[in-house]
Amino acid sequence: MNIHEYQAKALLRAAGAPVSDGRVVMRAEEAKTAAGQLDGPVWVVKAQIHAGGRGKGRFLEADAGEKGGVRLARSVEEAAAEARRMLGRTLVTQQTGPAGKQVGRVYIEEGSDIARELYLALLVDRGTSRIAFVCSQDGGMDIEEVAHRTPERVLTITVDPATGYQPFHGRRIAYALGLEGAQVKQCVALMGTLFRLFTERDMEMLEINPLIVTTSGDLRCLDAKMGFDNNALWRQPDILALRDESEEDPKELAASKFDLNYIALDGEIGCMVNGAGLAMATMDIIKLHGAEPANFLDVGGGATREKVTEAFKIITADPNVKGILVNIFGGIMRCDIIAEGILAAVQEVGLSVPLVVRLEGTNVEIGKRIIRESGLNVIAADDLADAAAKIVAAVRG
Repeated sequence: MNIHEYQAKALLRAAGAPVSDGRVVMRAEEAKTAAGQLDGPVWVVKAQIHAGGRGKGRFLEADAGEKGGVRLARSVEEAAAEARRMLGRTLVTQQTGPAGKQVGRVYIEEGSDIARELYLALLVDRGTSRIAFVCSQDGGMDIEEVAHRTPERVLTITVDPATGYQPFHGRRIAYALGLEGAQVKQCVALMGTLFRLFTERDMEMLEINPLIVTTSGDLRCLDAKMGFDNNALWRQPDILALRDESEEDPKELAASKFDLNYIALDGEIGCMVNGAGLAMATMDIIKLHGAEPANFLDVGGGATREKVTEAFKIITADPNVKGILVNIFGGIMRCDIIAEGILAAVQEVGLSVPLVVRLEGTNVEIGKRIIRESGLNVIAADDLADAAAKIVAAVRG
């Protein structure tokens, strides 16, 4: 689960990390009052969407030369005007895709005197099973280009879970960032604060870009992105309360309410599979046969008929889907449950695209008989390769 920048900064502020003062605005009439509560002489107005690259983004139907989703203002009136211009419009960045995201909130923040822009992130390193600090002296909007062209300028430091964060980690980061004097001490303290916040709040990602050095020589978190482990949200109720459902894909949101693991993709073949590994293999073999999957969907090992029905309905609600591949290996999951769920969903929403079903495992013969006797126009498959070939041929044919 992701949250907005202003929410992330509230968490940083509460933890003792240095951030600028700011106000969130959700209605245009609030903009001038919010800006007036902050000290100038410069205000920064930021569109709040769950995507990076806002500064280089563009609004749909923008005027020629219009600035992106992060703008400077030199007066309260100008800050309020910029906020009003952003609210309700659709911002397109590299991370949103061409459809963009509608701006429902704007964050107005006090400006900062910037001497240097640095990059810092904390991530879960799957390769080492440790939390990793990632840092670079080249912070700001071009960090992706830096990582691509000069990866040697990006340093990764992992933390042994047996010891946890230690001051020497902070010093290594400080030296890598070219900090000196009192800044090193600030860095050691800040890294400790961020690490503690990361672990206590069950985060998967915490990115500060840029982490700045002000002209007075102090460190400050100028931007913040946070992502949280969905599986741990049950013990983070105050974090769960920050969820903005309007920022989520409607299909993914519907899937989450039925405890389905669903991720929307850009392809044309919908997939319903049990088990994450088998789902990945199914997506791979679809691509191997020259097509693209429309989603990742793992119905899980203990799915009920109702969950299978909802999964099927979510897949068919995607207008990009031109065919559906059901690939079930029944261990805990019974094939007859899958068959009954498919029938219930088809009876409710209809079937207007080719459907290939591959069943194997527990109660497989019962499942096949249910589908065979249903009268549905279903293409049976013997194995995964056969299933992929048949659904691709049906979609292309």
